[in-house]
Amino acid sequence: MSRTRSAAQTVPAAPTVDRRAFLAATGAVGAATAFALAYGAGAARLSAGPDTATAAPAAPLIAPEPVVAPPVPRVPYTEGTTLASVATPGGAAAGYRRLAEGPGWDRVVRRDLAATRPGRADRRTVLAAFVQLTDLHVVDVQHPLRYEYLRVRSAGAWRPQEALSVAGAVSLVERVNSLPGGPATGAPLSFAMTTGDNTDNNSSIELDWYLTALSGGRITPNSGDPRHYEGVQNSGHPLYWQPDSALRDADKLRGFPAVPGFLEAATRTVTSPGLHLPWYSTVGNHDSLPAGCCAPDDPFLAEVATGGRKLELLPADEAIRAYLAVRHGSGPARREFADLLKAHGKRARSVTPDERRVPFTRPAYLRAHLDPRHTGPGPHGHGYTADDLDADRLYYTFRIAEDVVGISLDTTDPGGHHTGSVGSGQLRWLDRTLRAHAYEHVLVFSHHTSTSMDNTLPDPSRPAERRHGGPELVGLLSRHRNVLAWINGHSHRNLITPHGTFWEVTTASHIDFPQLARVVEVTDNRDGTLSLFTTLVESHAPHRTDFGDLSQRGLAALYRELSCNAPGARSDLAGGPGDRNTELLLRRR
Repeated sequence: MSRTRSAAQTVPAAPTVDRRAFLAATGAVGAATAFALAYGAGAARLSAGPDTATAAPAAPLIAPEPVVAPPVPRVPYTEGTTLASVATPGGAAAGYRRLAEGPGWDRVVRRDLAATRPGRADRRTVLAAFVQLTDLHVVDVQHPLRYEYLRVRSAGAWRPQEALSVAGAVSLVERVNSLPGGPATGAPLSFAMTTGDNTDNNSSIELDWYLTALSGGRITPNSGDPRHYEGVQNSGHPLYWQPDSALRDADKLRGFPAVPGFLEAATRTVTSPGLHLPWYSTVGNHDSLPAGCCAPDDPFLAEVATGGRKLELLPADEAIRAYLAVRHGSGPARREFADLLKAHGKRARSVTPDERRVPFTRPAYLRAHLDPRHTGPGPHGHGYTADDLDADRLYYTFRIAEDVVGISLDTTDPGGHHTGSVGSGQLRWLDRTLRAHAYEHVLVFSHHTSTSMDNTLPDPSRPAERRHGGPELVGLLSRHRNVLAWINGHSHRNLITPHGTFWEVTTASHIDFPQLARVVEVTDNRDGTLSLFTTLVESHAPHRTDFGDLSQRGLAALYRELSCNAPGARSDLAGGPGDRNTELLLRRR
């Protein structure tokens, strides 16, 4: 049976003390700290010291509020996870495929970084257990800045399931709430972390929907005219699935169904129970940048976002040029979007203006997280503090457990583009923070992956500051042997990569099939090794859909099935067996 340790405490860095001796000494105060947490004592706050280059203090460690966990299950357990079953398409690959319950994915033991030793299951101690959510892409599908018209060139520029993203996100919240503990160890789950692209259009109304979905409340996923939908799915354009219409659009020719009442149901109020766990937030490029790639704080794009014109179609040659400029260009694509919108203004559809669609700034993002309306189970700010607002900073540290520290990075380049990087100030802060916690285990969270951080555009607010990519970040993390894992998203694909001394764990999105989140459990095997158990979970929606069931639960099931059938959807996003349900071995430092 696994033994669990999870408590917050203030521990000074002591670089001359042996790690094993240090942990043995601090173990005596662990029980007292756990008692303080359970009875509502204040959160422990640690600091890595000021960054002299930026004159900004390091963000404090914030301990999650105590959680009353469901009864600990007999372990290992599989129910409610992809170990037991996975939504699996049937029928011919060329047509619309219905989902049904399929066989689960086995757990794979990966020994890339350490060998297994017998008997570890009987010896191990649990250090941490939590859930990662990533790339929710809660989306306002009626937003005028959306670039659905690029579907002429790239089918993935618009997804038929997008109108149901709120129902899908709430169903994922329900799944996380239903988990009785870590599937491998039974340890109570202590928090959830989102790793970016929580919103889709950098829109204020999407930010409110996302925060409400995770903290709890009622969401009406509609903007513009509250009386009816104004977007591509009732445009009459055969390029897009017209669910309420008899039109034989391009998707219906592929087998998509007619679903009368779909748009009314998709814009109906959804109720979220909110996560029952404390949760933390990490920022992604779609959260920080209009369209996920344009430089922020652009008056023209803000005017389009809140205005009354929405471009829905382009000539194919124009769409191809725009797609290539955005996808493969080295710049932030603002000019390309602006030129398109100006040149084709007469083609645009008249829609109801809505100020709630305004792109949110970094300060607005922080203020929204700090708003008491969105505190839910806590912590207040979900990782961010008033100090971060004053410093215009979107990275921080927080206490995960007695011997485990979390670090959330901001890997979006403020200069624009969908790929990422970090500035020199943040890189120095990370190095200093890792040194300050040299005698604890560290888990690093970000949106971008090591292979998607190649953006060297300067930060407009710090034009002289150098930007650093994935290889440099891997090098820095490798030099700090206390780093166990770098956990991220962005690619919408499951991929687990060994980096010599730590694991990079990349998790698929919750908008593209197979729509997954990941439970992570960290254990000390008491034999010189550590294990990271990763277990994928789907939303709480049933695998089978009913086109006549337009309830909140039925829409969440349809959200998954539509994503499976989206034209142009990749078939490799689930990754291989070694990227899914795993035990990842590490040498204990």
